[in-house]
Amino acid sequence: MSVVARATGLARSTIHAGLRELRVAPRQRLKAAERIRQAGGGRRPLTTTDPALLTALWALIDSTTRGDPDSPLRWTCKSTAQLAAELTRTHHPVSPRTVATLLKDAGYSLQANRKTREGTSHPDRDAQFRYLAHVIAQCHHGGQPAISVDTKKKELVGDFKNGGREWRPHGRPLPVRVHDFLDPALGKAIPYGVYDLANNEGWVSVGIAHDTAEFAVNAIRLWWTRMGRHRFRRARRLLITADGGGSNGPRSRLWKWALQRLADDFDLTLSVCHFPPGTSKWNKIEHRLFSFISQNWRGNPLVSHQAIVNLIAATTTRTGLRVKAALDTRRYDTAVQVPDEVFARLRITPHAFHGDWNYTIEPRH
Repeated sequence: MSVVARATGLARSTIHAGLRELRVAPRQRLKAAERIRQAGGGRRPLTTTDPALLTALWALIDSTTRGDPDSPLRWTCKSTAQLAAELTRTHHPVSPRTVATLLKDAGYSLQANRKTREGTSHPDRDAQFRYLAHVIAQCHHGGQPAISVDTKKKELVGDFKNGGREWRPHGRPLPVRVHDFLDPALGKAIPYGVYDLANNEGWVSVGIAHDTAEFAVNAIRLWWTRMGRHRFRRARRLLITADGGGSNGPRSRLWKWALQRLADDFDLTLSVCHFPPGTSKWNKIEHRLFSFISQNWRGNPLVSHQAIVNLIAATTTRTGLRVKAALDTRRYDTAVQVPDEVFARLRITPHAFHGDWNYTIEPRH
């Protein structure tokens, strides 16, 4: 026994236990060899020694208690450490690891929020989408331009943190400001985009003041003068698809007045089709242009307006996206009103289907 203990490093008691197992019947010996410890060995599970543990845990993570004044973890991040601390405080001692095990056994997992609720759906939503698809197909078939327009999220200009990562030497991250407060000297950037649905090309005007209807239409004007009319030399009509709010909303008189001036200046017939309420994320420009711009400048502080313009213009994709951008330094007035007599002189013709969303503006001369 002593020789075996010295050779193996095992305790004599352990060797005695092994000898006892060898003396049992062959069937019991085979069953014992399949186990690390004898049947019934080890500490009892906490759910056995503390039958009320699970009930207390479910009460803490129940979503209906969130915000309840009597809930000890109201409006907090319910991490396993916080849950374990609260259970221990209420006479259910448990470790964070055990809490995680109990949650996983019950089918819980760490999950983020998911944007799926779109709010109240307009009864003509699907019909408007079918109408949009029909009108766009007609434009493409006739060789006429069709564009998607929208305003991208406003950005603070300066050495502020920009989400995302880029390759840099190890341990040398780019230092940026701690607080995201507007720098009065640099201001903010307002990108307004125009996306050519047929040719995978985009134009972005970067404003410095306010997102107004005049600013939006001026972005369309710049796209037409610098890109559109060179691509569509024989175009006499232009289809504009836009969402139903903001600077290009269908209820904005200033938007329609500025479009009338655009139609007069270039002798273009403008057809405008708006997306139904609550469906702006379906706008093509969102996921064909703006998403790639965000990917291109991720991890880069937007230190100046010119840096923003350069980053936008450098955006490309494997499918051949081409983008041009320019800085619009004009300061647009936010208090411009269109009087009734001026609005009455606009040549606006509502379409037969939902004339409030779909209309045509013709040149006045």
